[in-house]
Amino acid sequence: MAELTLHPDRLFPAEATTRGIARRLYESVRDLPILSPHGHVLPQWIADDVAFTDPVSLLLSPDHYINRLLHADGVELSSLGVPPATSHLTEQQARSAWSSFCSRWPLFRGTPMKYWMEAVLVDVFGVQVRPSAATADATYDIIAARIAEPDFRPRSLMDRFNIEFMATTDDPCDDLAYHAKLAADQGFHRLVTPTFRPDKYLEPGRPEWAGLVAKLGEVAGVDTSTYGGWVQAMANRREYFKAHGAVSSDHAHMDVQTEPLTRADAEKAYGRALAGTISAPEAKALQQTMLFEQARLACEDGLTMTLHPAVYRNHHTQTFETYGPDVGADIPITVEFTRALHPLLDAFGTHPNFTLVLFTMDETVYSRELAPLAGFYPSVYVGVPWWFIDSPDAIKRFRAAVSEHAGFSRTSGFIDDTRAFLSIPARHDMSRRLDSVHLATLVAEHRLEEDEALSTVYDLVATNPRRVFHV
Repeated sequence: MAELTLHPDRLFPAEATTRGIARRLYESVRDLPILSPHGHVLPQWIADDVAFTDPVSLLLSPDHYINRLLHADGVELSSLGVPPATSHLTEQQARSAWSSFCSRWPLFRGTPMKYWMEAVLVDVFGVQVRPSAATADATYDIIAARIAEPDFRPRSLMDRFNIEFMATTDDPCDDLAYHAKLAADQGFHRLVTPTFRPDKYLEPGRPEWAGLVAKLGEVAGVDTSTYGGWVQAMANRREYFKAHGAVSSDHAHMDVQTEPLTRADAEKAYGRALAGTISAPEAKALQQTMLFEQARLACEDGLTMTLHPAVYRNHHTQTFETYGPDVGADIPITVEFTRALHPLLDAFGTHPNFTLVLFTMDETVYSRELAPLAGFYPSVYVGVPWWFIDSPDAIKRFRAAVSEHAGFSRTSGFIDDTRAFLSIPARHDMSRRLDSVHLATLVAEHRLEEDEALSTVYDLVATNPRRVFHV
């Protein structure tokens, strides 16, 4: 059986001089606490210290990075425990799913998923053999035995991983009871905060939108039969989230167009949306106005605003109808920022209480749009590669494209954006290694002194995320 090990120089350059510098830079930040300001780990896991039940529900079912490649190879998503919130596999089914994954391990060659999973298997579980059909049962047994141990509960793992801060992603109508439970627990010394995610309440073209805003009004205690009422309900819920520790709001629409309607026109369009008579162009104009309004509210309450547009959601209709959203059928598309954000930045870009983080999966806009925007507006930061491009080569391209125009201080700090809890340390470690490599290259080329690189790599890990997310 092939041995599974982690090389200490993984991701480092083959060239000896630069590799030596990268090692020193990485060692200086390797053990710093993890700051995770955007992710999708369920707060209930931490609040109730939920015991993990089996390897599949922990490592495969919630990880759409892995599931989408398995699906592409003909594996039914239901056999992998998808969707994870409602699917429950028997032990036999879970073993079969794990075997499907292990026997298809070669599918992940060259992908970041291989890097993350190897780190989880070796560092977290002590697995010493490479996944394969022949090792599936043995590795399943090792993982199952470990997660049955008391120190493999989520809170113990947060301590082990040194996760100092973690943000979840939450619906505006959520009562945040799990966050309240964590805040009241004097024996819990890590910070877990909610994130305000209002997308579906900002999209009046949705068939269910009228019902959503009615619920929003009920929860906020505000009459949402008018646009002014909707704005007040949003403000109330943002304040509720902030009172429960939230530091940011998160927004993911098809684009970032922000040209607002006049208040009178917004009221008229809102009324037509509630009546179900709004046209598609009107719905789009109202959505843009609502996004603009979120920026205005951010200037008032100080929540960092993160935008990650340009994803074609639920590309395969049958998969969406069967399994719901967020199971791997989302595909990146191109996006334009400069003209689209002009109304928003013209109004709020220099506001002292506004912070805006711009993410993309369209790498062409890093040097052309995002870095120049961040290099002028004091409110704007460039979000690090995430989702499809949170991979070694893309992260290296990102640093080269952005730092030349905006430096290092105008970037967000690493965002792991994951539902796969155990992969969080592996993802952050990857980022720290790659930032060390980029800076080491600048040192080797005599473009930076090593003491400057040491200070910079510390800032990328510890200073930038605190500054951007006010932690």
